[in-house]
Amino acid sequence: MTSIKLLYQRSVPVTDKISVVIPSVGEVIDNEDTYYGLVNIMTASPIDMMVPLDDAGIDFTKISDYKLFLLLFRELQEQDTSLLFGDLDLKKFTLSVNGQNGDFALIDGENGIRIDKGVYWQIAATLRKIHHLEKNRRRPANEEAKAYLLERARIKMARDKKRMKDSQLESLIIAMVNTEQFKYDFDSVRTLSIFQFNESVRQIIKKVDYDNRMFGVYSGTISTKDLSQDDLNWLNNK
Repeated sequence: MTSIKLLYQRSVPVTDKISVVIPSVGEVIDNEDTYYGLVNIMTASPIDMMVPLDDAGIDFTKISDYKLFLLLFRELQEQDTSLLFGDLDLKKFTLSVNGQNGDFALIDGENGIRIDKGVYWQIAATLRKIHHLEKNRRRPANEEAKAYLLERARIKMARDKKRMKDSQLESLIIAMVNTEQFKYDFDSVRTLSIFQFNESVRQIIKKVDYDNRMFGVYSGTISTKDLSQDDLNWLNNK
């Protein structure tokens, strides 16, 4: 899936009956906590949820991303998911198991809609692409490392609960609007899709880094021999 396929889209078809919505910046900022909470559920790896899994008696190293999604699906059903899936009604889905191979799937029998492992992976990959999220592939090497990761995660969770979290999207909007390379104001930025905005943020960071490197080249503090072709070209959006 390339960026150009998402740039002007407001939804991405995954199957003939399931699409992932690409909401506007305005829609996200008005529902930020809920929206990013839903994205986190859909893209979470077990290591991201190690503490609640451990509290539930589940070894986070022995559960797959898909099985984690199935465990969290009830939480999705209790929320408004229109900014993720439009008018898809998750409340109509029930868990089904294939008697022949033991595979699990979520089925909306009324409308003939199925969410299996393949569909889930496509949804998660689309959301990661929209938000520049990297899949967490870390795995502890042994039991000692696993215990250490859990301990650190619990400390961080307790610290985060005591700290008021600022809006990351709001901070990005303020920074971008006050950057000369960004051509939108506080009102017009709301009309961009969240993918367009995320791509703009990444591209402007790349352009600012490029300008700083070129200043170093012209001032003689950086040699072009030490720079890659990507460093010398701010136009690509890798």
